[in-house]
Amino acid sequence: MPLLTWILLFSLLGGVLSVLAAAVFLLFPEQLRARLLPHFVSFAIGALLGAAFLALLPHALEAPGVKDFHIVTGTVLLGVLGFFLLEKMVLWRHCHHSDCEVHAPEDDPDHAHSHDHGHNHAGHAVNHAAGTLILIGDGIHNLVDGVLIAAAFLTDIHLGIVTSLAVAAHEIPQEVGDFAVLLHSGFSRARALVYNILASLTTLVGATLAYYGLREAEAALPYILAIAASSFIYIAVADLIPGLHKRLEARATAQQIVLIVAGVLTIYFAHSTLH
Repeated sequence: MPLLTWILLFSLLGGVLSVLAAAVFLLFPEQLRARLLPHFVSFAIGALLGAAFLALLPHALEAPGVKDFHIVTGTVLLGVLGFFLLEKMVLWRHCHHSDCEVHAPEDDPDHAHSHDHGHNHAGHAVNHAAGTLILIGDGIHNLVDGVLIAAAFLTDIHLGIVTSLAVAAHEIPQEVGDFAVLLHSGFSRARALVYNILASLTTLVGATLAYYGLREAEAALPYILAIAASSFIYIAVADLIPGLHKRLEARATAQQIVLIVAGVLTIYFAHSTLH
């Protein structure tokens, strides 16, 4: 079998299989999902931060072509600011004259009602923006996974197979978190599954680019990793963590901390299988 066929086959398996494994969560009854969803969001925060700080950024900083760490960390900073602006644009698009705090006149007697309605509408837009950003970040991450799988196959077929399986195992806990974020953002189960599968297909794009131009892909790799890390950091810190502060009970806080740590540790142990 041609090497490119090996690469594309195992890139597809490594990307889509992890999504389908995580999609088991969608088979749960609706009431059970509603009870579990807040816990999955806490787990997602830990998984996103773990993936950013324990997997993506270390790989970016350790890349052979990186001579100045400040360029990589600067890329992360620009990525965070860029995703902030992207989310702003999503909010502006959902902001209408009759129900947006920005556009409602201060002397309008119905301003108080518009203000409250605008906040509800903006809150929905924020949640939906988080789902959009997680898909962008996941697509970038999967593209990089495709590059890594192709690089392993170009070294040795057996190494490529092992790497593909390790990537799939590493992706499953993160995909569970992604599903939690998408459902929390208002996506239906069907849309969450379809969009996650589409995002996973960027693994094929990364693998193909790496096969035909690995040297160029390696040069861009640390900065692609940095952008993916900035996406995960921004979503976890700006969109998900504030929602946890709505529950201030000691028991709920303890559960959140435990699940965040569990998410970080899951990514840590899953990622360690790649080394």
